Parts: sequence; structure tokens; C-alpha cells
Amino acid sequence: MSTVGKRIKSYREKQNLTIEDLASRTALSYEFIKAVEEDDQYPSLRPLVKLARALGVRLGTFMDDQVSCDPLIVKLAEREEELTTHMAGEEPGMIFHSLGKSKTDRHMEPFFIEMLPESGKDTTLSSHEGEEFIVVHSGRVRLIYGQEESILEPGDSVYYNSVVPHNIGAADGGKAEIYAVIYFPE
Repeated sequence: MSTVGKRIKSYREKQNLTIEDLASRTALSYEFIKAVEEDDQYPSLRPLVKLARALGVRLGTFMDDQVSCDPLIVKLAEREEELTTHMAGEEPGMIFHSLGKSKTDRHMEPFFIEMLPESGKDTTLSSHEGEEFIVVHSGRVRLIYGQEESILEPGDSVYYNSVVPHNIGAADGGKAEIYAVIYFPE
């Protein structure tokens, strides 16, 4: 299986773009894009969204291995880690498991996300077009949405417009698990 970073590099090269070209299109630094392509590490989904938009592909394109037919069933035992975000100091923050991988005609990005304690230390707000729907599976989750902060517990859900600056992370220094569906308009 190819890594997300290798897939980004492949799409960039297919379009005859240099890292500098992509940096200019995304406002991400040359060094950052090079690290994404070579080291396969990301601080959050936000830069991946920027890269996908700049390359004219869906975010899920970076995670797709093969084309599937409907319905796409992902068994718990077959769920695989797709990408891990890293916080300052290289500590893992979140581990994303794509639940829509290989469904090439999808309009949503469903994930099971393991939120490690380190994720709660980052309160950087991000925004992008679209919507997000999250259900807390286990642990406690801190949501910052605009000027408001909320704590969500198992069974709680939230649905919001992601154009409003937001941040989500594990609360209270613990681990949490969520199901998230992200919609990015074309």
C-alpha cells in the first residue's frame, strides 16, 4: 500500500508541479510539503484539505487504494490506520481510520479517529468549507467552535459548519475515540 505522502507526490508530479508550485497554491511552506511527501506526517487534516484542493482531488483520493463496488463494508477487524497527525515534538495526536476508503464516488469522508492525549494540547483553530458530524464513542472530547468551548462524552454528537474556526481534541489529558463524517463541497 502506498502512503498518503507518496500519493500526494504522485498527483503533484502527474500535474508537472514542483513543490514550490504547490506551496504557492496552498500557502503551505516548501519544507512542510516536502515533509508530508517524504515523512508522511501531518499536524492535522487542514493542510491535507489544502493540498487536495490545490491538486483538484478529493481528500479521500490520498487514501484510496482501489475501486470498490456498492455497498462498501468495512469490518472492524479489517480497519486500518490511514494517517496519523503529529503534534509539536513529533508526538502522535490523532490516528485516522478511513471508513470510506476505496469508494471513489463518495461525497463525504467518514473516519474512526483515535484521539491520543497529545491532541488535547493543541488548541489551534482551523476552518474549511463544508460540514462535520462527530459522535463520541469513548472518552471525553473538547470542542472549540468559534468562541465557545464544549465537552462531549460518549454518545454525544455535534454537527457544525466547518467554515467557523474550530478545534477538536481529547479532553482532560485522556484518550478518546470518535466517529467523524466530513463533507467538503466540490
